[in-house]
Amino acid sequence: MRKQPNHERALTALEWATLKAEGQQPGAPPLALSVDYQLAANQYLADTRALLDRLIMATDVEAGLDALLECGALTALLPSVERMVGFSDGEWRHKDVWKHTKQVVRQAVPRIEVRWAALLHDIGKVKTRSITPDGQVHFHGHAEVGARMFDKMERRAPLFRRDVPLKKTVRFLILHHLRASHYSASWSDSAVRRFAREMGAEMDNLFCLSRADITTKRAHRKRRGLRQIDELQLRVSQLAAQDAIKPPLPKGVGMAIIEGFGIPPSKRVGNIKKRLELEVAAGRLAPFQSSDHYIDYLRAHPHLLEDEAG
Repeated sequence: MRKQPNHERALTALEWATLKAEGQQPGAPPLALSVDYQLAANQYLADTRALLDRLIMATDVEAGLDALLECGALTALLPSVERMVGFSDGEWRHKDVWKHTKQVVRQAVPRIEVRWAALLHDIGKVKTRSITPDGQVHFHGHAEVGARMFDKMERRAPLFRRDVPLKKTVRFLILHHLRASHYSASWSDSAVRRFAREMGAEMDNLFCLSRADITTKRAHRKRRGLRQIDELQLRVSQLAAQDAIKPPLPKGVGMAIIEGFGIPPSKRVGNIKKRLELEVAAGRLAPFQSSDHYIDYLRAHPHLLEDEAG
């Protein structure tokens, strides 16, 4: 006779894996079925998440993740992660994506948002691998695919349904986890400002994940990758401090708009200034110039003067 689903079996197995992550030796893995884990996730979510969070924040998280695989919890709750086991990514003699992922989680700062994102950041690789005739391995678009897979995972086993802020942060970090690694010293100040604006409140989490994602065994590549992230973070900080002291548009530009185009003092003038600031942020217009520079720009781009209310 087929056993009925039993959440206690699942929670016992998760507790066993968590103890392994915390450095204990709890014996043989308890038996639990996929339906047990699914029942626990759907009807006993608080207990399930509490154990998974404990495991992912533990000091020996790699042992805990291997224990999740051994007891069947990874397959039942996080199948997109389980599919990375044994899947090579072509780097450093065909590095195993599962081994890489475990190392990223271990290297990540013990912050719940970063640890969960570290576990899930490369799930899109399994669906996007391509190999060129010369043997080069690529994963074009794996961050975007991974974010969509995270959405699908949440519909199947909604581990984050009661923690929407965490869910949004993890998805954001999966989607953007490559952004900092694309930085180079050739980025303009406008590009750095745009990066900072788009990363917003998640920028520190993103930097933490980006550092953890460097797992190469080649010391010079690791140093270069970490230095690249440090340089980007420094430029973001420097520009933020500069912008806090000196706004990108000069004082008096509002009056120059009024006098130059015969527009009466109104909300419309403020809207035109905002459009100029967006042009600066997008890199199409230089900051810290004289009012005449911006008046000339408006004359060359009359659509920026349009009255939205009209």
